[in-house]
Amino acid sequence: MSTDGVRAAGRRRGAELESAILRAAVAELSESGYAGLTMDRVARRAGTNKNAIYRRWPNRAALGVAAYRRLATDKLSPPDTGGLREDVLMLLRRINCGMASPQAEILRGLLAGVGDEPELLAELHAALADGGAGVWLTVVGRAVARGEAPPEALHPRVVTVALTLLRNEYVTRGLTTVPDADLVEIVDEVYLPLLRGRGLTPGP
Repeated sequence: MSTDGVRAAGRRRGAELESAILRAAVAELSESGYAGLTMDRVARRAGTNKNAIYRRWPNRAALGVAAYRRLATDKLSPPDTGGLREDVLMLLRRINCGMASPQAEILRGLLAGVGDEPELLAELHAALADGGAGVWLTVVGRAVARGEAPPEALHPRVVTVALTLLRNEYVTRGLTTVPDADLVEIVDEVYLPLLRGRGLTPGP
């Protein structure tokens, strides 16, 4: 990088610099995993210095968790097939395939690396529990607009039930990918009936 480039990078402040650091950390995680993530390498890639990183994240683990959250958010976008069932199945299939992807390896490395730091582990688990709730709300919100689901279905805990059931398959069965027939069963037997039943008035 030229001297002018270093000076230009050095003048960045606030959100612009933070975004550049996170992009660099995401790139490092993608290339080398958590084991290869270092403050020095992130600083060089971001065109800044380690002090700028340490002012925002106290250690490598904190930076790694923040970078993973950025990576997970960027990778998951809401499908729009025109139908709720097809959208949900497509989303579950993307996530299911992703569990055997490099991103999943990054996650496993992070979970092992921050295991002795309860606050960071809780933050990482919170990111996983969120499951991109905004993506699911978008998918279900479109279905509500089309009349496929009642407005009462738009609740973060409700719209992410399919994801919770998928994760339960990984945990209880020790799988890295779940058979597609099981995804279809989650959608048809649990998720769609749950969403569509939210608008029904409870009986006496």
